[in-house]
Amino acid sequence: MNPLIVHLHGRRVGVLEDDDRRMVFRYDAAWLADVGALPLSRQLPLQSEPFEDQRVNVFFGGLLPEADARDQIARNLGISANNDFAMLERIGGECAGAIALLFEEQMGVFPSISGLRWLSEGDAAEVMKQLPQRPLLAGDDGLRLSLAGAQVKLPVVLETTASGVIRMALPLGNTPSTHIIKPEPQRFPGLAENEAWCMALARHIGMNTADVWVEKIGDVPCLIAKRYDRLHPTSDGVVQRLHQEDFCQALGYPSSRKYQQEGGPSLRECFQLIRDWSTTPVLDIRHMLDAVIFAVVSGNADAHGKNHSFLYAGETRRMAPLYDQVCTMAWPELSSTLSMKVGSATRLEEVSPEHFKQLCDQAKLGWPMVRARVGEVCQKMLDAISDPLALPELRNDSIRHAVTRRAERMLKLLAKTKG
Repeated sequence: MNPLIVHLHGRRVGVLEDDDRRMVFRYDAAWLADVGALPLSRQLPLQSEPFEDQRVNVFFGGLLPEADARDQIARNLGISANNDFAMLERIGGECAGAIALLFEEQMGVFPSISGLRWLSEGDAAEVMKQLPQRPLLAGDDGLRLSLAGAQVKLPVVLETTASGVIRMALPLGNTPSTHIIKPEPQRFPGLAENEAWCMALARHIGMNTADVWVEKIGDVPCLIAKRYDRLHPTSDGVVQRLHQEDFCQALGYPSSRKYQQEGGPSLRECFQLIRDWSTTPVLDIRHMLDAVIFAVVSGNADAHGKNHSFLYAGETRRMAPLYDQVCTMAWPELSSTLSMKVGSATRLEEVSPEHFKQLCDQAKLGWPMVRARVGEVCQKMLDAISDPLALPELRNDSIRHAVTRRAERMLKLLAKTKG
């Protein structure tokens, strides 16, 4: 296979090659000599020697979709689902963060394979119907789009015209997208409203979250998320990418091991990563703690290592806004096993203040601070839920009641906790 040229913010940084189904990455000498050069990943520090080990697969494979979506893409493209390089070759033009993987340049110039394919309302509705069978529209001429995760989704460009009409376009080649659309799967009715409500609840209590809302495109309810890893267009109309990597990539865990019970990262490792890697660890530890409390109280058992990321801006490394928050308890058939244990608690329904106390010992957190924060987050969640104007529509009252019960239970247990 031909090598792929790896670009960061539109600048060539190195070459990714396939060596008998093993990926090899090497930084360019010119990039290493640049005083402003930054590493692509915590696991890929700047060095002249090539990377030939698991770290390459973890970072670049972590840019790709997972599970059924990945299998369907592989079938549509006629490639093996286990061949990361072949998949990156076909869909690695527009990825999470500021990475673009492109074919060899002509005359050393960054390729200008860009543009937009504008969609009519009818076109957009048809695309939403097609996505379950054609994730990321992989194989469609001119599209090279990739996003991690198991849920079907699509990067798009949304533009508001002078008359207030929102237009949608597909980004071609290496054109940056501005939003991500997640059509609601038929097997999880109400998922879009569920996620929009949980995200609004998190934002209302003061957490830094991605901006999301629900739209019906054709007959399909969709969650639309404004990309936090993009600087959205100003007067010049230019969209700039922001580099990011998720906690699994930063810690060296492949996407297949994002769950702790399958050998993935623990909360102890996540908090230590923040201490070691964030340029503002005090604030980011608080953000991570709030995210853990919120996931527990909102009934989200699926808050795994790929649901937390770092954003990079120059030499600054900060936790990204919260994203992918869903009350998984809305579907009793889904497992309540926690993606990352809280103390010794392995299941959502058993987490108590005592388990947060255990987490303090494991993650080197102060119990008085954590105790106070658990109480504050729970009370703020109850206040927001009781305010009829605070949150978006949620027709499934069982979610609202479940979150309310969980917050009230945690507060009662906290009042009985000694120390």
